[in-house]
Amino acid sequence: QAQLVESGGGLVQPGGSLRLSCAASGFTLNYDAIGWFRQAPGKERERVSCISSRGGMTYYLSSVKGRFTISRDNAKNTVYLQMNSLSPEDTAVYYCAVSKTKFCSSDPRNFDSWGQGTQVTVSS
Repeated sequence: QAQLVESGGGLVQPGGSLRLSCAASGFTLNYDAIGWFRQAPGKERERVSCISSRGGMTYYLSSVKGRFTISRDNAKNTVYLQMNSLSPEDTAVYYCAVSKTKFCSSDPRNFDSWGQGTQVTVSS
């Protein structure tokens, strides 16, 4: 069964770092743009970052630019999100998903094959 599995979330203090992983099983990610999204309680899901199929193009939400880095290892069929200088405002469930259009879009409706999500909590 084709699915994405996120991991790497947890509880971290403000200013700390986490690296999220998005691993695919049952299919290859190598030809797809992959997005990382997050959803905090009571808020809409928003795209945090996106990476093109070969990694040449990356996109970031303005509030995470300079702090988050998206990357991919196609040999491992995995996409990563390195998150540094975390703040309480980054607290959310983080999801990865596959672009339906092969391109990066900011609209979650253009993505599918969503993983189950991984909780990131930034708190002292």
